[in-house]
This record gives sequence, structure tokens and C-alpha cells, in this order.
Amino acid sequence: MNLPVNHKHILSFSQKLFLSVIGLFMVFAACFIAYQYQREKEYKIELLHTQLQDYNVRLHEKFDTLTNSREQVKKYIREHTMPDLRITIIDLNGKVIFDSYKPNYTQLENHLNRKEVHKAVQNGSGFDVRRTSETTGLPYFYSATAFDDYIIRSALPYNVSLTNNLEADSHYIWFTLIIMLILIIIFYKFTNKLGTSVSQLREFAMRADRNEPIDTEMQDTFPHNELGEISQHIIQIYKRLHETKEALYIEREKLITHLQTSHEGLGVFNRDKKEILVNTLFTQYSNLISDSNLQTAEEVFGINELKPVTDFINQMQKRPVGNNEKRMSITLNKNGRTFIVECIIFQDLSFEISINDVTQEEEQVRLKRQLTQNIAHELKTPVSSIQGYLETIVSNDNIPREKMNIFLERCYAQSNRLSRLLRDISVLTRMDEVVNMIDMEKVDLSVLVSNIINEVSLETEEKHITVVNSLKKNMQLRGNYSLLYSIFRNLMDNAIAYAGSNISIHINCFREDENFYYFSFADSGIGVSPEHLNRLFERFYRVDKGRSRKIGGTGLGLAIVKNAVIIHGGSISAKNNNGGGLEFVFTLAKGK
Repeated sequence: MNLPVNHKHILSFSQKLFLSVIGLFMVFAACFIAYQYQREKEYKIELLHTQLQDYNVRLHEKFDTLTNSREQVKKYIREHTMPDLRITIIDLNGKVIFDSYKPNYTQLENHLNRKEVHKAVQNGSGFDVRRTSETTGLPYFYSATAFDDYIIRSALPYNVSLTNNLEADSHYIWFTLIIMLILIIIFYKFTNKLGTSVSQLREFAMRADRNEPIDTEMQDTFPHNELGEISQHIIQIYKRLHETKEALYIEREKLITHLQTSHEGLGVFNRDKKEILVNTLFTQYSNLISDSNLQTAEEVFGINELKPVTDFINQMQKRPVGNNEKRMSITLNKNGRTFIVECIIFQDLSFEISINDVTQEEEQVRLKRQLTQNIAHELKTPVSSIQGYLETIVSNDNIPREKMNIFLERCYAQSNRLSRLLRDISVLTRMDEVVNMIDMEKVDLSVLVSNIINEVSLETEEKHITVVNSLKKNMQLRGNYSLLYSIFRNLMDNAIAYAGSNISIHINCFREDENFYYFSFADSGIGVSPEHLNRLFERFYRVDKGRSRKIGGTGLGLAIVKNAVIIHGGSISAKNNNGGGLEFVFTLAKGK
């Protein structure tokens, strides 16, 4: 079974691969840039903190050498400090003892809870980034250093200069972006080549699925990489498989042709008894063996006469596969015919059933041997009658006029019979010798049979015969109208003449396949003894010779039917119905 392929892809494989990998790469790059940016920022903050710590240490050293005069401290700060630097000195209890920006520093609240001061008390130094001063109302960067008796805190306001100084260096970001762009270009070229190989391989798979030929140019367009080599090997393997498939297809056609033209009925089934291949003769012979017409080939396993074959198949499917006994054969006698039925089990438990009519060749030899004798005998009877009546008339000069007229009428009747006999012989001769010269046309069988039923309506009414026509409308095939007419008209005339009165005639097409129609022409009359069934289609053969001549038959009607059926690619057989009466089962090829 082939699966539907969705051709509506928004993105190709290479695009999906490129976007997914680039997406992951960009997420990684963004995380790396953010991490590096934070590290750079922390580094600059740490650097500024180190510089302010250095200043605090130097101030401490100078403060110890100076007197405790605050004016001297202010002077030193003015001379040695950075612009806008604010210096605050806090005792270990958090009390401000000096502030360079606040003259009345004694009014300032306790600074022990300040973050940088708290860290300095604990760790010796600490800093706080961008905290707004409650004294000046400006944001500052604070750095505090703890000494033995006090804490020196330096603070720089966040002006433009400090902000720029603390910003991370953007050069590495540009460098990273340039590297990303180069890698994206390289990866795009790589995925594009990969996508080209995948797209071409996908195109090959779609063409192979549609059973389209693969040209050499397609194989040469793959890129010269590992995937391209794999794709080329796949195409080579496909070509070899395609060539093998073509060879197998040719052999399969040969096998099918052989089966259809074989002189034995052949049916091949899988292990589940489902039909794989069945020829026409298999269906024909199965219907002859069966007491009812088969709608499908699988119904052959329900035929009582073939039960030994069915049992053999069931037993073999239960045995180990390695069992060597996989063939059986039986002989059947049914409806005046002898059949040899053979079954062969294959390795995969599928099997073949062949039905061979072993009486056919003997009948053909016997028919050829008796043909000349029958023709001479059939011609002799009317000629002798005519000759006898004419001799009586010629030898007796005093014969009454009325008796002479009776003899002449009998001569005329025998001459008509002789004429019909010669006509039928001529028809059979032409059918045997010029089969390929017969004109073929489209014929509607349902219309043809309806016309025949209308033509014989007076005879069927006279004998109280009911005709049931079950053919569906517009049943057309390519054939010769006259010969098709002869088939159904001779079967109808035969049933009217010999089946008896107060009967029914059923005309039915019980099966149809790609090449054939399968017909049944049955009556509910007196039937025929089994020993006669196999000879009904012989030329000049009569079941009741006296009655046949009395009715006026030539003995060639069913022979004409058989030849006409054969000319139309079919076969015909006769059998007795269980409920009484005679049934003709035959096939007709649909033609082209």
C-alpha cells in the first residue's frame, strides 16, 4: 500500500536545521555576551573599589601623621583627592566624626547600618553601588575601609564620567557579533549543501514512488560529499531493483499468458485461501464439478467433491514448513467427464490447484474418426428417402395423383432437411477455417437475447414455457453478431425442442471479471443422462435419434454453439441440475 505524501512544507529541511542550530547558537552567544558584560562591569567596579581603597589607606596614613585638626584634613583632601570625591570618617560605633560635604556632620545619623560600612566592619572593606545619599540627594559609589579606631569612607557621585568609566567595554561585543556573523555564513553554506542533497534525495524518492524513470543527470547533480555518495549508491540500487522488477513483470506476463492459454484449469491462492490468479478453465471446470454456480473462485473450497483437497491444504498448513510431502492428486467423475485434480503447496504455504479434463483428447480423436462417417450417414438418409419416393413415382405409371403429391411433398421435406444439413455443415466448415476473417463489432447481449425471446414467443406459449431473462442491461462485448445470435438461438431452440412442456428457462450472467462474462443457460425439463453429457457438442450426435429426426433437427446446433463460443474466446460445458433439467455453462470474452 502507497502512503500519501504532504508536499506543503513551510520550511525545507536545510532551513529548519539552519534556524534550529543558529537559534541555539544565538542563545548561547547572548548568554555569553551577558555573562561577559556582567564580568566586565564587576571588574570595573572592583577596580574602582580598589582605587578608592588605596586612597582610603593613604588618607589613613596621612591622618595618623597629622594632628587631629579637621582643617588640616580638609586641606589634605582638597590637595590630594579626585574631583567631587566625598570623604566621610566614621567611628567604630557608626558615629560620623568627619564629612567633607557636610559641615555640621554631627547632626548626621548613625552610619553603622550602611551597606559598605557594615561590610567594612565585618571584612575590613566594603562597597555599595549606586545608592542615593540622604545628605546630598545624589547617587554615589561608596567604598569603605576599616582601621583600628575608625572607618574611612570615600564616595564618588554618578556623573557622566563615572557612568562611562563603569560601563563595560563594548569592543568585545562587536568582536563577538562579527565572529557570529562569520560562523552563520559558514554554517549556512554547509546546511545549504546538505539541504540540496536532502532535497534531491527527496525528489528521487518521490519520482521512485510514482514509478518515474531516473535519468543519469539526476545522479550527477548530487554534491561530492558523504551524503552525495550515499545518495548515488541508493539510486544505483534503485535502478538495479527497477530493472529486476521489469524483468519480473515480463516473466509474470508470460506466466499469466501461459495460464490463460493453458489446456488445464489453474488456480493460485495465498495461505488464507484468497485468489491470486485463476484462469478461465479453472472457473469452468469448478462449475462443472460443483452443483451450483460459483460467484468467486474462493467458493471452490466449499465443493463437496473437492473436500479431500481442502483437507490436505488445511493439514499441510499445520505441519512444519520443512515437510517434503506437499503434493496430492485425486480423480473425479462428474457430469460425464473425468477430471484429475492436483494440489501443490509452496514454501510460503500458498498453493496451486490444477483441474485437468482427461477425457478431452480422447473425445477429439473419436470426433475426428466419426466425423466423416456421421456426415455420410446423415446425408444418406434424406438422399435415400428422396431416391425411394422418386423411384416409386417413376416405376408406377398408374400411381394416383393424390399419392404422387404425398410422395412429392415428402421429397420436398427431405430436400429441405438436406438443405439445412448442408447449410449447417457449411457454417461449421467456415467457422473452422476462417476464424480470423470474421467481422467483429460491439454487440449488446441483453438486446440480442430479448429479441430472440420475442422471436420464439409463439413456440414458448404453445408449449407453456416460461423464459426468465436475468441479464442486466447494456451488457456489451466485441464479437460477431450472427455467431452470438447462433449461440443463444440454438440453445433456446434446443430447450424448446427437447426439454418438454410446462418448464422454465433461466438465462443468467452469474459472474463478470475484467476479461470475461460467465453465463448460465438452464431449463427445468427432462434433462439428459450423464453418459450423454460429454457428447452433446459432437456433430450429428443425438440423445434420441428417432425423436430428433422426427422434430427435424440436424444434430449440428450445439456443435455450432460450441464453435461460436470458442471463436469468442470462451468455453462451454453441460451438466444436469439437482432439481432437474439441463444447464449449459459458458464464457464469452469481452474483447477490446
